[in-house]
Amino acid sequence: MIMLFYILKIVINIHQFIIMKKLFLFTVLAQLAHAQAPSGYYSSANGLTGAPLKTALSNIITSGHQDKGYGGLWTAYQTTDIDKNYENDGSILDIYSERPSSSDPYNYTPGSNQCGTYSTEGNCYNREHIVPQSFFNEASPMKNDIHFIRATDGKVNGMRSNYPFGKVGSTTFTSQNGSKLGSSSSSGFSGTVFEPIDEFKGDVARMVFYFVTRYQSQLSSFSSGNMLGGSAFPGLQTWELNVLLAWHTQDPVSQAEINRNNASYTFQGNRNPFIDNPNYVNQIWGSQTPTNDTQAPTTVTNLSIPAKTSSSISLTWSASTDNVAVTSYDVYMNGSLKSNVTSTSTTVTGLNPSTTYSFYVKAKDAAGNVSANSSTVSAATNAGTTTPTNCVNETFETIPSTSASSYTTKTWTNGGITWTATDSRSDQTISNKAITVRNGSLKSSSFSNGITSLTVTTQLKFSGSNGTFNVLVNGVNVGTIPYSTTATTTTISNINISGNVVVSLVNNSSSNRVAIDNLNWTCSAGTAKQSIVSTDYSETKKLQVYPNPITNQEIFVKGETENIQKAEIYNLQGKVMQAFDQPFKHGKSIKTRNLQQGIYILKLDEKSLKFLVK
Repeated sequence: MIMLFYILKIVINIHQFIIMKKLFLFTVLAQLAHAQAPSGYYSSANGLTGAPLKTALSNIITSGHQDKGYGGLWTAYQTTDIDKNYENDGSILDIYSERPSSSDPYNYTPGSNQCGTYSTEGNCYNREHIVPQSFFNEASPMKNDIHFIRATDGKVNGMRSNYPFGKVGSTTFTSQNGSKLGSSSSSGFSGTVFEPIDEFKGDVARMVFYFVTRYQSQLSSFSSGNMLGGSAFPGLQTWELNVLLAWHTQDPVSQAEINRNNASYTFQGNRNPFIDNPNYVNQIWGSQTPTNDTQAPTTVTNLSIPAKTSSSISLTWSASTDNVAVTSYDVYMNGSLKSNVTSTSTTVTGLNPSTTYSFYVKAKDAAGNVSANSSTVSAATNAGTTTPTNCVNETFETIPSTSASSYTTKTWTNGGITWTATDSRSDQTISNKAITVRNGSLKSSSFSNGITSLTVTTQLKFSGSNGTFNVLVNGVNVGTIPYSTTATTTTISNINISGNVVVSLVNNSSSNRVAIDNLNWTCSAGTAKQSIVSTDYSETKKLQVYPNPITNQEIFVKGETENIQKAEIYNLQGKVMQAFDQPFKHGKSIKTRNLQQGIYILKLDEKSLKFLVK
């Protein structure tokens, strides 16, 4: 029995040893999986701030940096740029095509899909220098530095070109995950910029911060590209620094960045300090809300009212300046705060017809400093022309619940209207149930009592960027509905189309998922005066615009024009753009002035023609 006792004890001890060994191995592997900088890696930077801290970090990350050559990037990407945090499918993690909350539009297999040539998105991936290599004449080691060169789609890389990063105002190109190219709306720069999706804005900022720190001693010999500074500190142009500071705060360090930093350290021998210690950013450049900023922005100037309707007044003004950055504007109506906006224009809606309103604007900075009041402007809304009734009111409470989270075509009937929503899901909410449209539309069946105005609430879901829906009545665009992450109610007034109407809200974004709720429109039960937009063009077949689209800002008209007394050009919202008395007194054409691209209506006395400007 004693011998059996000792045998059992030995077996138990061996079993305990095996368990402890497994736990130890698991702990070691877990520590390796979350490895950060080696102990003491940043010790020489301790206690420093500002330019001295930046210089200390530059010395640290320069030491140990091994230049593996331009071709080495392809090898690096097989460990540094692999998707382990979204689909976790082993494909290339491309910040210009990755959709964080849905299926990617395309995927690349490491090694086998390298560019190569490309013509459209999805052809191949190549090496995207977040700081363009033309800035440093394609010199090494900058050209080959894995810390700011990402594997991205070739087409989007080409569209980004050498443009700096910033907030896009008017978009000229959108990638399939929502990355955008267009004119800058960032304060301090009005040129063309590229804007990644929100998920990767911080990633871009920290790669740029790495570059201007690692190569700070060479910045004076680089081209600025409207982005880099010419000295070691701060290393960036003020407007770009403000953009990147905001993005760094908005999008904190992700596990994907940590993984990439660790893999890059293994490959290249140095690290990105702003991923290891995000606080270094504010310790060097300061946060966007510096405690010592007591200077208010300059007073807003050139406040004006460019347009108004019976229920809305539009305002525009010139941008204010600030010693750090202007962050937003407070808009006051009749002495009370009406709204806060980040742009230099806004439209105040929900106003009464034939009523005078006064406005002034104040500029604000990140520290909370507020400018003096702008000058006050006043205007009366237009007179109302009809007494509309709320004839359509869709709350989306009867949406089908089957396959609620799947993007499908959904159809339902409510209040006599059959609705069809394509590429849509029904599991999201705003006030209650809502329909969420991705790359599709919400369309009504034909309704007989016309439409005078439309109101709807929208909200961007999951991730993506701000944008707009197009609103079509009988296939004609009558306005746009903005959307953002904040639930917003918008009204389009003065549509004024009578008779049978079909209304569509169209989302042209392939990535933005936008919820729609509380859609209603007013009508006049057939008594509204039909607007110029809905003229029956078949009645005017004796008159014809040619060529159409017009060229050189000149409209030629065929037909009997001799007795026409007046010509007016309207946009599709019914606003008079230009007017001419006796337009054909000296010939068969009308010379227009600075018409922008779009569709217009030419009203000749009581007859109307549609034409296009390209």
